[in-house]
Amino acid sequence: MTTEKEKTIPLLPLRGLLVYPTMVLHLDVGREKSIQALENAMVDDHLIFLTTQKDISIDEPTEEDLYQVGTLTRVKQMLKLPNGTIRVLVEGLKRAEITAFYDDTAFFSAEIISHEDRETKDIEDEALMRTMLEYFEQYIKMSKKISAETYSSVADIEEPGRMADIIASHLPLKLKEKQEILETKDIKERMNKIVEIIHNEKEVLSLEKKIGQRVKRSMERTQKEYYLREQLKAIQKELGDKEGKTGEVAELADKIELAGMPDNVKETALKELDRYEKVPATSAESAVIRNYIEWLVNVPWTKATDDDLDIRKAEKVLNDDHYGLEKVKERVLEYLAVQQLTNSLKGPILCLAGPPGVGKTSLAKSIAKSLNRNFVRISLGGVRDESEIRGHRRTYVGAMPGRIIQGMKKSGTVNPVFLLDEIDKMSNDFRGDPSSAMLEVLDPEQNHNFSDHYIEEPYDLSNVMFVATANNLGTVPGPLLDRMEIITIAGYTELEKLHIAKDHLLPRQIEGHGLSKAQLQIRDEGLRQIIRYYTREAGVRSLERQLAAICRKTAKIVVAGEKKRVVVSEKNVEDFLGKAKFRYGQAEFEDQVGVATGLAYTTVGGDTLQIEVSLSPGKGKLVLTGKLGDVMKESAQAAFSYVRSKAKDLGIDEDFHEKHDIHIHVPEGAVPKDGPSAGITIATALVSALSGRPIRKEVGMTGEITLRGRVLPIGGLKEKSLSAHRAGLTKIILPKDNEKDIDDIPESVRNELDFVLVSHVDEVLKHALAEGGHNESQ
Repeated sequence: MTTEKEKTIPLLPLRGLLVYPTMVLHLDVGREKSIQALENAMVDDHLIFLTTQKDISIDEPTEEDLYQVGTLTRVKQMLKLPNGTIRVLVEGLKRAEITAFYDDTAFFSAEIISHEDRETKDIEDEALMRTMLEYFEQYIKMSKKISAETYSSVADIEEPGRMADIIASHLPLKLKEKQEILETKDIKERMNKIVEIIHNEKEVLSLEKKIGQRVKRSMERTQKEYYLREQLKAIQKELGDKEGKTGEVAELADKIELAGMPDNVKETALKELDRYEKVPATSAESAVIRNYIEWLVNVPWTKATDDDLDIRKAEKVLNDDHYGLEKVKERVLEYLAVQQLTNSLKGPILCLAGPPGVGKTSLAKSIAKSLNRNFVRISLGGVRDESEIRGHRRTYVGAMPGRIIQGMKKSGTVNPVFLLDEIDKMSNDFRGDPSSAMLEVLDPEQNHNFSDHYIEEPYDLSNVMFVATANNLGTVPGPLLDRMEIITIAGYTELEKLHIAKDHLLPRQIEGHGLSKAQLQIRDEGLRQIIRYYTREAGVRSLERQLAAICRKTAKIVVAGEKKRVVVSEKNVEDFLGKAKFRYGQAEFEDQVGVATGLAYTTVGGDTLQIEVSLSPGKGKLVLTGKLGDVMKESAQAAFSYVRSKAKDLGIDEDFHEKHDIHIHVPEGAVPKDGPSAGITIATALVSALSGRPIRKEVGMTGEITLRGRVLPIGGLKEKSLSAHRAGLTKIILPKDNEKDIDDIPESVRNELDFVLVSHVDEVLKHALAEGGHNESQ
């Protein structure tokens, strides 16, 4: 490369453009200084120096904004355009470099030194030229953006530097890369750069071609599928299948997208949808798959209601809906308080245990209302098939999910209050044990991954608040019982029943019978009369039926025009309900020999039992009647053995068993009786009959007995106390170990009962037997 001496010529800055030596091209010039530079060049020797701006957005460049290496060019033609710009035809002559920059008022000029490529070439130059030309030919074939004539014109060039510049001008390079080639004065280095650039461009073109082919294949496949679907749609239409499955599949796909399923469930649903699309509509499998997808779509996966964490509001809702039941209300409010503090709490699993009619189911509804959650109820009474809980496998005809998933679909949210009604009524047979399936449902550590045989995918039940109800916890399996928090609802006191009747039952019955409050009024003493003499129950269902009977009779009176307003008081209850069905007051009218009042716990609440003992001449035969269970019979045997062993101390003839047969009877013989903790009651009745001492009529008792006369603790004290209160008893004898349970008894009942705590039968007899009498065994 040769270098010429320095000279000063006009300078024209270019934006986004670069001119190589030997290139001929048109330029549009619009800036005032550039036009002045052109005009000055035309006056002199037509030479002008072209260099490129580093940043094309600058309108008034300085020396720092221009590359120092540019091209010395000759202006061959200049034409003024109507819009004021000048179109110039220039020819690149040599590389040149700025040595001094002048910014005149009229135009830019620069002192430059030019460089000219050497004309001779060696073997290495020849090899590089051939490689460069070969690569350029391959590039032209691959890109198809450069004409074959261009290659022919480049192939005829003998000078290596000129060939490199011409090829560079045809490559799609960035301006900075073109400038680097322009600034490369060494010809070999310049050719190496060109070869490397063409090689890279070939690689890029190869990749573009592969991507293009891949896209083309994909497009062809999509077009093919579209064409085939359109054909299938036309065939189905001709066969009378309307629009076939196409619209249905699209609709199901949209539902799957909107269902909010976990990724694994969504993948399963889409896979089944793909199968559904391919299976003929007439196939039985088509309906099975469709039904399965519908279940997956309709079961809630993410939709939830926002819990209302206002404790005061929740407390008001619970108090408005239910009178009493303080323990249950307190538990719900505790749950709300903890959730408000932690903002996340697994749904508790409560079991409301108690006799029928005490409001277990309606209380669960109130819990849902207070939490602002959806409510769903399933009845488990009579369920004895495991698949009722877990669902049937899809291979069975008519398969469907179990009751848990059905309930979740019905609720529509992932966090409802879910009532498992009558959980103690489940049974089992050869089809499996449903209570075992319930273990997973009711375990907070497992139910986040509940498995239903039909759905097959894991389902999260951890946000559900489960509430179970039961009449008799004795029939609920131990492992299932262990997973629930038991809240016992023993029954209502007379005062509570009065409030419930006034505030809930009577208004509901008046409205249900088309009456108004002005047409029927039942005074408090009238309600009390109904409660005492026409019902004897732990709950209020029978009470509601009696109120319904009064409403029916009132409706008849009003419609017949006999009266416009009916008032029911203590005096005229009998006119509406007939003669009293129960006695209220003392269980017995007077102290009696051989008749003791026991207290029993049943599935329908507490009850009183009259245990009678009679003696007849004989040889010590013990007869038990009254449909007694095994436990009750054992209690009678134990009591009999104790009385025999302590006959002398009790003032009874020691050989009474050789002279008398003893008959122990518990009336209402058709009612099964087992486990009412009647040991001390039977012993007291035996001692009374054998000693002739009467038993106090106001005393009721409960407790089991050992052969040595020790009194053992019992269960169900609250229910037994309520039944004693209903029966009019005033003194309750109970085991000393049950002292802790007295606090569970409502205060209004506690205040009216005298509780006597005993640890031995001697203490029982002291309080239960009246003075006087005669020894009947003698």
